[in-house]
Amino acid sequence: SILNTHPTLHFGIAIPMRSFLAFIALLAISSAIPVNVMMPLNTIQTDGSLNPNINLQDKLQKLKSGGVNGVMLDVWWGIVERNGPRQYDFSGYTMFADMCSKIGLKVQVVMSFHQCGGNVGDDCNIPIPGWVRNVGSDIFYRDREGHNDVEYLSLSMDHQQRWSGRTALDMYHDMMAAFRQAMGSRMGSVVTEVQVGLGPCGELRYPGYQLDRWSFPGVGEFQCYDPTMLNMLESAANNSGHAEWGHGGPGDAGSYNSKPGDTGFFRSGGSWSTPYGDFFLSWYSDALVQHASDVLAQAKSAFQGTGVKLAGKVAGIHWWFLSESHAAELTAGYYNTRSRSGYNKIVKAFKEAGAIIDFTCFEMRDTEQPSSAQCGPYELVGQTLWEAKNVGIGYAAENALPRYDDTAYATILDNSVRQMKIDAFTYLRLTDDLIYNGDNWSRFANFVGKMAAQ
Repeated sequence: SILNTHPTLHFGIAIPMRSFLAFIALLAISSAIPVNVMMPLNTIQTDGSLNPNINLQDKLQKLKSGGVNGVMLDVWWGIVERNGPRQYDFSGYTMFADMCSKIGLKVQVVMSFHQCGGNVGDDCNIPIPGWVRNVGSDIFYRDREGHNDVEYLSLSMDHQQRWSGRTALDMYHDMMAAFRQAMGSRMGSVVTEVQVGLGPCGELRYPGYQLDRWSFPGVGEFQCYDPTMLNMLESAANNSGHAEWGHGGPGDAGSYNSKPGDTGFFRSGGSWSTPYGDFFLSWYSDALVQHASDVLAQAKSAFQGTGVKLAGKVAGIHWWFLSESHAAELTAGYYNTRSRSGYNKIVKAFKEAGAIIDFTCFEMRDTEQPSSAQCGPYELVGQTLWEAKNVGIGYAAENALPRYDDTAYATILDNSVRQMKIDAFTYLRLTDDLIYNGDNWSRFANFVGKMAAQ
C-alpha cells in the first residue's frame, strides 16, 4: 500500500506517508492567500438588529461553499453607542458572529468611528452618535471656506476633553473595550481581525475630496481650518521661527476641482517644493501619522491578549500620482511626491502598534484611467508594497470599486505576489449581483481558488 511507504526527504529522514501528506496539506494552507468579503453596509440596522431583508444565511453559506475564508463587517459607532455615552448595544453583532461561526466563516470587524453616507457606494445613512455631534461644530475637519465635514471627528479632538471629561481617544478606546467584552470568547476564534477606523471611510486620511464639493480628478482641499487645528499650526509655525506660516493652509492651492497646473502650489516646481511648502506639508502629514499612532495604541490596549490581528486602512489615491507634486495625496495628508516617500512614516507607525496595512485599488490598471488625470494605481500599489516589505509589516488589500470581470481579478492576482505575498484580500462587496448572477459567481469562485494556490 502506498500509505505504508516511507518517503525520504532531501535531508535523509524517512517519514510515514500519512504524515508526509499532512505536511504537504499544511504547506498548501499556509501559502494560500485567504479571501474575505465585505458585508453590505446595512447588515446591522440602525436599531442594532440584524437586517432580515438581505437573506444572510443563504448568502453566507454560498460564500463558504465558494472557498471564502471570512467576511468583513462594519461596527458602526452611530449604531452601537446611539443611546448615550457608554450605553453600548452589540446584540446584532454577537448574533452575526455566531451565525458565521456555525457556517465556518471568520469575521473581520471594522471599528467604524466614521459616518456612513456621502461616499462612493454608501447606500445608507448612519451618522456618528448625536450626543457626540451636539457639543459643537468645531469638532470636525474644516476647509478654507469654513465648510465642516461631519464624517469623522477632527484629529485635533484626540486630546480635547469635550465629552464630559472624555477625549476622542477615550471614546474610541471605551467602545473597543466594550466590543471586546461583548464578544467574549469569540475574540480570536471567530473574530480574527480588527481594522481600526482612522478617518473618513475608515481610512487614515483627511476628507480632502468631499463628494458634495469635489469631482474626479480634482486636487481636493486641505482640511486644517477647525479652531484647534489652526492653533496647532500656529504653534508649529512659531516653533519653526516663521510665525507668518501659521495662519492657515497655502493660499495658492486652488479649490476642490482644480488641476495641479492651475495652481501656484501644486504645479510643477510650485510652492509645495519651497521651504514653506515643506513646513506645511510635513506638519499636516505628521499630525495624521500621530493620529494613527494614538488611535492604534488605544486599540492595542483594548484588544491585547485576545489573539486578534490589528489593521489600519490607507486610501489608494491614485489620481495625479504620475505628476510631480502628487496633489491629491497631499490634500489627503500623504506627503508623497516624485522625490519623497509619504508612506514610510505610516508603515513604521503601524509596525510600532503591531498593525498591518490594508490598502485599496488593487484591481486598477493605469490604462483604465483617463490619461489627463495622470493616474498611477499600478505604481502606487507597488510603492506601498515596497514600503511594507522594507519595514517588515504585513499587507492586506482590497478592491476600491465593485468589479466582476476577469481583468480585475487578474490584476489582483498579479499584485498579490508582486513584491511580497500579501496576507489576505478582502473583496468589495457582497451583493445580489455577486451571489445570484451565475457568470459573476463563477468568475469570483475561480478567483478565490487561484488566490488559494498563490
